[in-house]
Amino acid sequence: MSIVCTDLAKVYEGGKSGWPALRGLSFEIRRGEFVAVTGPSGCGKSTLLNILGLLDEPTGGVYSLNGRDAGAMSDSERSALRLGEIGFVFQAFHLLNRLSALDNVCLPLLYAGEYGAGMRHRASELLRKVGLHGKERKTPLELSGGERQRVAIARALANSPKIILADEPTGNLDSVSSGEIMEMLRQLNSEGITVVMVTHDLGLAGRAGRNIRIRDGRIEP
Repeated sequence: MSIVCTDLAKVYEGGKSGWPALRGLSFEIRRGEFVAVTGPSGCGKSTLLNILGLLDEPTGGVYSLNGRDAGAMSDSERSALRLGEIGFVFQAFHLLNRLSALDNVCLPLLYAGEYGAGMRHRASELLRKVGLHGKERKTPLELSGGERQRVAIARALANSPKIILADEPTGNLDSVSSGEIMEMLRQLNSEGITVVMVTHDLGLAGRAGRNIRIRDGRIEP
């Protein structure tokens, strides 16, 4: 899935003229790339990822996803793309602690209208893929941070997305778990999934295929 942003801007309301989070970003991410977005805290990285994931809208410029202008999409079209084409991985995992690992992975499948044994088999296979075979019935509170992020990655893969957007996916992990999660993302990328990862860790960013560095809402040359 390809991404093209042209003069992308985002201004949040507040004060006399608002607060500009993004100031005219223009770039392209080709299908099958692994791109790391880096920059200091508050530079606009997460704002950009939210726009790429159709969770927010720019206040200026054009964002095209696979040749389609996101600004011209209806709410239902945006929702369908988020559910079926885009997988999200977050720093805080966003798992439901009362549910098992298996049930957490089942959630996107339920939202897509799948039920029964086939859904649970799919979730089980995804947990096996991320190295959690045998821990399907564990709740997030019974898992380590690295294991929780593996569950989150399995959940992101549930509906076979074409792109994964990862916002500081190793931010709450130790160095060993961070390296394991990075290798997992690299493996998924090698299977043809486009990966866009926001990170403050320049060592991990260096293992992506390409870096986009943002400072004060602009791309640094």
